[in-house]
Amino acid sequence: MLLFASDGAGTMFHFICDRCGKGLLIGEDVRYEVTVEIKSAYDPMEITRDDLKKDFQKEILRLLNQMKDKDQQELEDEVYKIFKFDICLKCQKEMLKNPLFQSVAE
Repeated sequence: MLLFASDGAGTMFHFICDRCGKGLLIGEDVRYEVTVEIKSAYDPMEITRDDLKKDFQKEILRLLNQMKDKDQQELEDEVYKIFKFDICLKCQKEMLKNPLFQSVAE
């Protein structure tokens, strides 16, 4: 996370680890950027003769009906979402060992 602060002489930039909150670039040689992209999977469809016989107007109305009670952000999130994080060396090493942060049985 990038934070802006002003000391009166100008704007200073400070990064903090989005995972643990540790200050970055202060006594650190490196910081890491993590990008998580979540998108709906596309599987090619096989079109059959029955598919071609469907009432497409009826199908479109059915889909629109399903969407009517959802807001724009919810609909977009169902298809695509991207997250960007700044992390420290310690969190980077932990992510490499367990990228999905799954519970480890003790």
